[in-house]
Amino acid sequence: MAEERKPPKDLAQRIQEVAKAEGVRLPPHLVDALRTKVQSLRLSPAETTKILHEVARRFGLAEVDAHESVGIIAAQSIGEPGTQMTLRTFHYAGVAEMNVTLGLPRLIELVDARRVPSTPMMTVHVDRKLKNDREAVEQIALQVEVTTVPDVAAIGTVVEDLKVVVSPQAALMSARGVKRAELEAALLEHLDGRLFELKPGSGSGETRSFEIHLKEASTKATKSRKEELVEEMPFKKLLLASEEAKAVQIKGVPGIRRALIRREKEEYVIYTEGSNLDGVLGIAGVDGARTTTNSVFEIYRVYGVEAARAALIYEANRTLAEQGLGVDIRHLMLVADLMTNEGDIRAIGRHGISGKKSSVLARAAFEITAAHLLRAAIIGEVDDLKGVAENIIVGQPITLGTGAVNLVYRPLANAPKPAPPAPPPPEPVAAEEGT
Repeated sequence: MAEERKPPKDLAQRIQEVAKAEGVRLPPHLVDALRTKVQSLRLSPAETTKILHEVARRFGLAEVDAHESVGIIAAQSIGEPGTQMTLRTFHYAGVAEMNVTLGLPRLIELVDARRVPSTPMMTVHVDRKLKNDREAVEQIALQVEVTTVPDVAAIGTVVEDLKVVVSPQAALMSARGVKRAELEAALLEHLDGRLFELKPGSGSGETRSFEIHLKEASTKATKSRKEELVEEMPFKKLLLASEEAKAVQIKGVPGIRRALIRREKEEYVIYTEGSNLDGVLGIAGVDGARTTTNSVFEIYRVYGVEAARAALIYEANRTLAEQGLGVDIRHLMLVADLMTNEGDIRAIGRHGISGKKSSVLARAAFEITAAHLLRAAIIGEVDDLKGVAENIIVGQPITLGTGAVNLVYRPLANAPKPAPPAPPPPEPVAAEEGT
């Protein structure tokens, strides 16, 4: 009769027993993941036992020995492959005219904890019920992308009449989903009402133009410097009106310059040039659980330090993987833990972790040696020589590995005293001659 294949009743307990037999302790999340996987495979008891023993054995091999110098190993494991990385900025795969920083520059951005990436971008996912609806995704993209007045209207200057004419373009307004009323409201809101006046121009319907006229000189006693300058030079005031009109934002999320739609596997995804995670998450139809940005500091502000740690690991691992470099993720996890263990994001450098070490010699060995040593001498700072760099500098063993163990001999108080040594035997006396 064939052996019945069914999962054990209490598989989690059995996993822990097998791990204990192998001399390891598995973390709870690994036990849960292993239990779910084994149950889904529906193996025989013998096969299950074999797999559990093998997982426990490999987990034991992956554990770090006590007093192992994990920091040095992580630094070497990331630094050496980093010498093989490229220095260029690549086009984003499959998206025309969008660049994203990759390779060594991106890795340096991450470990330096730069607040704004050189090429900020977002990957915006929509709700699952809308993921195959192209029109709905396009509407969300229009709400995400910033639309300014030059995107939907032509702006001209009439010098003779000292006015700026804004002429809406029907095709552009239709493509951007903008109404004339929205354009008018944006102009009224953003133009300086103390200097300019908005009036209707020629035409009719949605394409009727707007005219921005200069107001008469103010008669109030206290005037701002800006008002004084434009009153002295009317043409400069006209130029200012034109520039302000071009900068007016009608709709969209601030900071998002472009939004492109791309088909990914079984859904439409929006890629943005520019990043504003908080603003994008406020748009209806955006899936907040899957939407992300390459700006770690935005993730930190919106989701907290744990999410920022996960983002650092993901971004660094992806950057290395795109270059074909295989680095164990535990090295990257160690770096991310070090950068975030105080509740915020600290850089790996003299303005961050390396510059705040307790050891004077360790700080001096990193950068600006003379300044660190001089300041330590002035304030009388003491170095206890507990780290790696400072012990190497003074030429003594580091406190890791075999150097972390000190053997001390303490004789027992009631131990029996050793017997006194036996007296040496007497020397033979030589016989006298003639006896």
